[in-house]
Amino acid sequence: MIKTIRDAEQHLERGGVPIMKKLVSMLLALAMVLALAGGAMAETKDYSGYTIRIYSNSNSTERVNWLLNAAKEAGFSISIDDNSVISGDNAAIQKANESKDGDIIFGLNEVRWSQLVNGTYENLTVMDWTPSWADKVGAYVYPGKAYGLVVQNILMLYRTDDLGTNGEELHFQHWADVVDSGYTWYRQNKVGGTTNSNINNAMLYSFTDPTSPAGGISVEGWKKLWQFCANGVSGGNDYKYGFIPLNRGDVQVSMYYPSSLYGSIDSAADSSEHPLLGTTEPENWGVVDIEDGTYYIAEYIGILNREGRTDEETEAVKAFAEWFGSAATQAEWADEFDSFPCNEDAAAEIYGDDIPVIYTIKNFSLNNVPGTDMNYAEYVGAHSKEWTNIMTNLGFYWADASQAPAEPDWDNVNWAVMTQAAQ
Repeated sequence: MIKTIRDAEQHLERGGVPIMKKLVSMLLALAMVLALAGGAMAETKDYSGYTIRIYSNSNSTERVNWLLNAAKEAGFSISIDDNSVISGDNAAIQKANESKDGDIIFGLNEVRWSQLVNGTYENLTVMDWTPSWADKVGAYVYPGKAYGLVVQNILMLYRTDDLGTNGEELHFQHWADVVDSGYTWYRQNKVGGTTNSNINNAMLYSFTDPTSPAGGISVEGWKKLWQFCANGVSGGNDYKYGFIPLNRGDVQVSMYYPSSLYGSIDSAADSSEHPLLGTTEPENWGVVDIEDGTYYIAEYIGILNREGRTDEETEAVKAFAEWFGSAATQAEWADEFDSFPCNEDAAAEIYGDDIPVIYTIKNFSLNNVPGTDMNYAEYVGAHSKEWTNIMTNLGFYWADASQAPAEPDWDNVNWAVMTQAAQ
């Protein structure tokens, strides 16, 4: 019986037809490759019989359409709302908690994931699971529960031309040092929003004080944040994010998130007479060198326990999570949406050794907060509601300058009241 290529070769040799040896060897090799490929395809299970319900805040129309199509090609059927239906991390997790029909949550940030993993939400629990790529995401992991997909930070940018610093390089020790820099800066015009929260988290990092009744932040920290707000430039609804005023030359320093930076610079001339130039090699802009580093958030993926889901359906959900977080899929996702993957193999596939400088900034989110057993991301999670209440109650980030409130009498603020939601 002929079982291998060598068997076929010997058979031909014994039959006196060595001239056909090479040709038949090639044909048999091809047949074996096709047989192996066919076997591999047969082993790839079609999970499309179960529709996997997904909740996410990483759900722009473009992302949702891409994921729907890619998942279908991979053998999955999924259901996910875009941001016209669910907008923001809070909306995503609240909707999942109310609906109780979720199989997967991805996106969010460390604050929300800490809450989710620790059982903050009445109807949401995260299933135990460990994907094959768990050891590829570094520190971005809640062991046995959730694993990093995308990491993103908040950037402080500045112009280096005559509309900016005239060639002076900016170096700060802390984010809040911008207030005393002598330059003009953009500030947001509302308390809420993921990017706005990340700016605040970065600004408050150097003022943590676990003993402070002011939400675990020193009063000096709140004073500094008030100055950032009061003296910053807000364009009302004209500035959706910080790129616009910097690109126009309305401010010299601004804040922006990296996943849209290069694309925004590519099209900067479409919306400015004095655009930022040089996408990956800046010509008239730079990233402020801040000794502390910056605040990072990571988006994670986790599998939710769902009442009534069968073992076979759970298998489909786990297979989807395995596929989506894999290096191959995350490399495609990162390439499509200019994000930076937590999966080191995906990052290597996209960038090789040329990691963009905007992703090499020190990450202080994972630094320990003195006097606690928490890192800064966990500290933010523990105090974020208090910070939101303080900013709301004291009137931070007004949109209309004519309606600006008076600066609080800091010596007489009742922090026990200010840290609570307004009644």
